Amino acid sequence: MRVTVGDVIAIGPGKIALLEALDETGSITAAAKSLDMSYRRAWLLIDETNKALKEPAVATAAGGAKGGGSALTESGRALISLYRQIEETALKACKPEIKQLLKLLAS
Repeated sequence: MRVTVGDVIAIGPGKIALLEALDETGSITAAAKSLDMSYRRAWLLIDETNKALKEPAVATAAGGAKGGGSALTESGRALISLYRQIEETALKACKPEIKQLLKLLAS
C-alpha cells in the first residue's frame, strides 16, 4: 500500500521498512546499511515521511563526541502499527483475488 500526497509517496512499504530498521538499530546509518541503502537515501526518505505527517515519525540527535542517534516517536510507532494492520486486513479481504493474480505471474 502507498499513500500519496500530491506527487510524493508519503507512506509506502519502503519507508515503513526503513522506520522498522531504524527502530531496531537506533541509527539512520545502521538502518540504511541493513536495507542496502545509502545514508543519503535513507535520510531523504525519513525527511519526506516527517514532513508528510502532523508530528514527525523520527527524532534525531546530531552526531559528535558521544555520537548521535535516531529514534521513533510515538507518532512513528503508531504509523507502523496502523500500516501493518491495514496491510493484514487488505490481504485477508483480497485473498481470492491475490491467488488469481499470482496465477497470472510467470514462475
